[in-house]
Amino acid sequence: MNSPVRIGLLGCGRIGSMHAELLARRVPDAALTAVHDLMGDSAARVAAAFGARRAASTAELIEADDVDAVAICSSTDTHIDLLMEVAAAGKPAFVEKPLSLDLAEVDRGIAAANAAGIDVQVGFNRRFDAAHRHVRDRVAAGDVGEVHLVRISSRDPDPPPLSYIEVSGGIFCDMTIHDFDMARFVTGSEAVEVYATGAVRVDPAIGEAGDLDTAVVVVTHANGAITTIDNSRRAVYGYDQRLEAFGSAGMAASDNPTSATARYWDTDGPHGRPLPYFFLDRYIPSYEAEWDAFVAMVRGAPSPVTLADGRAPLVMGLAAWASVREGRPVAVAEIG
Repeated sequence: MNSPVRIGLLGCGRIGSMHAELLARRVPDAALTAVHDLMGDSAARVAAAFGARRAASTAELIEADDVDAVAICSSTDTHIDLLMEVAAAGKPAFVEKPLSLDLAEVDRGIAAANAAGIDVQVGFNRRFDAAHRHVRDRVAAGDVGEVHLVRISSRDPDPPPLSYIEVSGGIFCDMTIHDFDMARFVTGSEAVEVYATGAVRVDPAIGEAGDLDTAVVVVTHANGAITTIDNSRRAVYGYDQRLEAFGSAGMAASDNPTSATARYWDTDGPHGRPLPYFFLDRYIPSYEAEWDAFVAMVRGAPSPVTLADGRAPLVMGLAAWASVREGRPVAVAEIG
């Protein structure tokens, strides 16, 4: 029987804390051995909660003998520098999305990882959602025939804090980036053109911060398929995540799970249970599957979400912003 893959985690904020809990308690073939965060209190809290050692520095964690692989779950602006440190140590890495908001930085990290020959998995967890994956598998098997249209709806229950929006790269790079990844994943085809429009319909402060809160994107793929994406930062009824692939031989779709399957009827008609309200309510199983795939990668399987997969959605996000600014479709090749 294989020993657990020992993972050191960099970054103990919201997403890092979630990953720490999963690695410590929900991924049988993984063990959380060490954590580090520039905010010492956060690292101490996570280490104590999940039985890990608190490393004194990134270098100590990366180079530790009891760390087989490193999870980079820190702020986006630190991802590439940390990836380069991990590459220098020759260890496999998990990197949360986005890799960076700067395409040149992404390319610098990819070059270092490739030169070191390390395996890297990028954190696009929605690929591991069972319902979304079912749609992709139907497409890949040819069950929907030639893909004509993919439709993605992605709407959050509430906007993130303005402090986040100000540094996130905006809606196309912090939110739609998941949908750009799913568009490539489901169609099996690269994007060649992006046409985006957007507005501020939820909170004027979001617009004052230079962002949008409502957007629609049309993506044209190399195989001729067209993906439409609609986003909103506020869906009052809950976390709304739907996906549909339509083709010459049929359609495959994933819908929102409800918080329970029970329903009742009265004189006003049927009443169901509400949607999940937060991404953790919907996607925890996908995060668990994501880590199972990472363990398999460390043990020799190919990366299920490569650095090239991490780069492409950022390019699409940057193309979307260019499209909004310039009021025209933008070829992906124009961005890089």
